[in-house]
Amino acid sequence: METLSLAVDPRGVATLMLNRPQKHNAMNAAMIAELTDVAGRLGRDRAVRVVVLTGAGRSFCAGGDLAWMQDQMAADAPTRAREARALAGMLGALDSLPKPLIGRVQGQAFGGGVGLMSVCDVAIGVETAKVGLTEVRLGLIPATIGPYVVARMGAARARRVFFSGRVFGAAEAVALGLMARAVPEVDLDAAVEAEIAPYFAAAPGAVAEGKALVAQLGGGIAETEVAASVEALIRRWESAESAEGIGAFFDKRKPEWAKE
Repeated sequence: METLSLAVDPRGVATLMLNRPQKHNAMNAAMIAELTDVAGRLGRDRAVRVVVLTGAGRSFCAGGDLAWMQDQMAADAPTRAREARALAGMLGALDSLPKPLIGRVQGQAFGGGVGLMSVCDVAIGVETAKVGLTEVRLGLIPATIGPYVVARMGAARARRVFFSGRVFGAAEAVALGLMARAVPEVDLDAAVEAEIAPYFAAAPGAVAEGKALVAQLGGGIAETEVAASVEALIRRWESAESAEGIGAFFDKRKPEWAKE
């Protein structure tokens, strides 16, 4: 794979690693496609009992690759719609994975990285992690990740961070429900292992059906919500604010709305 690495140990623990460390594991079209494909393959693999999602290097995931976003802004309408639906489909594939999905958040998580945390059944992070829904700084919004982020945090808590662009620490991420625990870096693997261990005593079919039932009882993510999030992303890609925000990033200047 171009953007991911995958290893499955003899116990059936699959470690799925975002592997663009030089880009802080920012998501592009290739990563979105590969994550969607791997989610399907892991879901069908009877030998896999648990999946751990993590990142290579200093960052868990810095969100969407800005060059990829810039390409969508310049693309025609059908291309923008296809890419937005692909992103939504990837999140849905991970969210509905019929295996426990444990997030190992070894570094910062921004934008789409928060979305990936939100589709995990449980996320454990380092206490030095920085987290933020920073899309509004670029004239964008947390659109396709929105249904999963709000489902994880609840609307009241989401209002605190969803549209401010504020970066916050691991302790607040725990308080918001994004992470279950924040631990020292040296304890991260042990904390993740503690989440993995109980599943070896659990029937895999029962785990899958239990996870599906939780989704059903919680209301799940409705197709209408996904469609609305896709349309919201496309509108933002087409906006003058996003052109200014992403242009300012590449020009290494502040966007016109930024104040001291």
